[in-house]
Amino acid sequence: MKRKCFISCKTEDFEYKKIIQDELDIDMIDKSLNDAINSNDEDYIMQKIREDYLSDSTVTIHLIGPYSSESKGWEEQKFIKRELQASLYHGQNNTLNGILGVVLPSMYEKIFGGLYNCSNCGGSHTAVYVDGNTVKEFSYNYFIPNGKCSHPAEDRFCILVKWDDFKIEPEKYIEMAYEKRLSPIANKIKVRP
Repeated sequence: MKRKCFISCKTEDFEYKKIIQDELDIDMIDKSLNDAINSNDEDYIMQKIREDYLSDSTVTIHLIGPYSSESKGWEEQKFIKRELQASLYHGQNNTLNGILGVVLPSMYEKIFGGLYNCSNCGGSHTAVYVDGNTVKEFSYNYFIPNGKCSHPAEDRFCILVKWDDFKIEPEKYIEMAYEKRLSPIANKIKVRP
């Protein structure tokens, strides 16, 4: 089934957005903004994005690259933050989107840390470093506080995938994000963490 997808990315990562739109064989309805809205009023721009692009989309594909971090000294991530906030908001004239974080190759080593032995449970967990490497709207809803020493898939709202894996099976990951909208964890998300 075709999902209505909005692609959120920094201008510096636009080439990956174009690959998704033009080169990957994805059965989706593209709700992305491709041309800048002719205004200097940020509130008006976000209003138009919410009304014309996000309001009826169901999955937001968040491209996680070196410029999408909130804490690395880059310009404030006003638009990415607000696009994700609008995606997480479920209310009048707006549906909750599933959030799919696609980690671009330049960020693999910063995000994916491999296996480690847990001192709490004695088991092995995979280290994932989204806090500080993306915006809070993504990192909080990926690692929703749960009082456990790890975050299994059912305890995460956001889906995270490497670009190379996404390219092979994009619809699989889009569908995973879409299904999170109706899962119990959707009741624990925060729009503005």
